[in-house]
Amino acid sequence: MAQKSKRGQAYRHTPAFILLLLAREKLYGAAILSRLEAELPGSNPDSAAIYRALQDLEDEACVSAEWETDIAGPARKWYSITEAGIKRLAELKADIEMRRRIFDWFLAGYASLPEAAKKVDRPEAGKTEGGAK
Repeated sequence: MAQKSKRGQAYRHTPAFILLLLAREKLYGAAILSRLEAELPGSNPDSAAIYRALQDLEDEACVSAEWETDIAGPARKWYSITEAGIKRLAELKADIEMRRRIFDWFLAGYASLPEAAKKVDRPEAGKTEGGAK
């Protein structure tokens, strides 16, 4: 079976993760990336995807941003969640809960399969050992 690109799917919930972090505290982009790496093991967040999501969230007024320029080193753009962002976070939570129910159904169904049905090396359904149907 051909595999479709999963790049877009991998970052589907990035706005939810960002808004969750910003609901806790004000952060700048690199700090968001570091928190995701530390708190969401195995997620391997892509910095470009994080910054694209932050820009989209800012365009949608879900986050506000302000530059900190009076520090040594490069300026930092700090992000805060807005009222619209809090509403969006609740919507994203509901979506994730729905997806979790779907995944739970799948996992329960898979767990109930007989072991023979879970074997990877079994012939395709409907084919004989010689390969003909």
